[in-house]
Amino acid sequence: MSAAAESLPGSSDTPGISGQDAAQVPGRAAVQRYTVRVLIAAQVVAGIGMGSMLSSGGLLAEHLTGSQSLAGLATTLITLGAALAAVPLAALSRARGRRAGLGAGWLVAAAGALVVLAAARLGWYPPILLGMLLIGAATASNLQSRYAATDLAEPGARAGALSLVVWSATVGSVLGPNLSGPGEGVARVLGLPAPAGTFVFSAVAFVLGWAVVRTGLRPDPLLLAGSAGTAPARGRTDAEADAGAGVRRGFAARTGAAARQVAASPAALTGLGALVLAHAVMVSVMTMTPVHLAHHGASLSVIGFTISVHIAGMYGLSPLVGRATDRLGRVPVILLGQAVLVAGTLLAGTAGSRQWPVTAGLFLLGLGWSCATVAGSTLLSESVDAAHRPEVEGLSDTLMNLVGAAGGALSGAVLSGYGYGGLNAAAAVLVAPVSAFALYFVLRRR
Repeated sequence: MSAAAESLPGSSDTPGISGQDAAQVPGRAAVQRYTVRVLIAAQVVAGIGMGSMLSSGGLLAEHLTGSQSLAGLATTLITLGAALAAVPLAALSRARGRRAGLGAGWLVAAAGALVVLAAARLGWYPPILLGMLLIGAATASNLQSRYAATDLAEPGARAGALSLVVWSATVGSVLGPNLSGPGEGVARVLGLPAPAGTFVFSAVAFVLGWAVVRTGLRPDPLLLAGSAGTAPARGRTDAEADAGAGVRRGFAARTGAAARQVAASPAALTGLGALVLAHAVMVSVMTMTPVHLAHHGASLSVIGFTISVHIAGMYGLSPLVGRATDRLGRVPVILLGQAVLVAGTLLAGTAGSRQWPVTAGLFLLGLGWSCATVAGSTLLSESVDAAHRPEVEGLSDTLMNLVGAAGGALSGAVLSGYGYGGLNAAAAVLVAPVSAFALYFVLRRR
């Protein structure tokens, strides 16, 4: 056996690693680099699936029902589905490895896309809601991919690895919506309503995302980390027992155990608070920005450009954010993110009818979200016991999506009652508790 193999648990009798995987372990650093590349490839492919149908889902629902409110419900169910899927997928990853957890999310989403296609062909609206709920599992897998990038990363490189996977979502966000035109041609061939054609691309993309992870993510980073002593070590027999026990304990018990882990760590609370509240700030303002711009006479191209700039702020600079997080520390970058969020809400909220300050404010909102997400995810992941880390990560994604859905739902009422400036002011208030707790955490450590 080579020195590299001896330095890592790579023999066929290593707990949690199959003989086939063991033969492919050349060294921790090499496996980590390969793992990040595979995760990026899967994110790009599956991200195209999400991007291609995000706008089409609401249009399809409106086409079948003639109701804008029901169209909004269909899109909201994607977020709800992501929230419901996050903890079960994380528990599956803990028991069987990242291949199983991430892959299951994309397979469930592919099934959801097929349900939507069948319902569109028959002209039935209720099954579309079920399909959109299932598609939310793809969002859960996309989010958990960033944590998979840290399973084998060294402490000084965790944020950088995580940020690369976050950045790869940019590709799907840009390419996916451009499939609407080809989707109309596919819909005509299959006899579907025009907005349904993109769901064909989504189904294919989700299956390809599953295939990339299933075939490429070998050795499994979470199982390898467990056998190396940085995550819960378990053999396949123990994993099966854990999976069965997890089903018996149920969703509430798994969530409770993860919550207790976070509550016991001030650092984990800081990371979780940054993740959840920054997401609420970003979603609540971003959701109503197109409405605000349209009311002030902005064209669709201007609205689309503003949202594109916002997405660029969210993902485009994440590798730089990751490097800063590794060099400057997790909490300083979280605090920087809160300051950028405040600057974004101030700029957008005082813009009035001017369009460029709104666009600039949305870019800052995206950048602040990136700082909070990259630094907060890294701090949360490394601040809890390794045996419960996947379920804690799933809990964080559940809370992010639930709070994001609530923020998006309430933002319309706030906009109607207090205007766009009032909406931005209300969102900025959410920065205060995270900033206060992060500062307290820094002072306590000193």
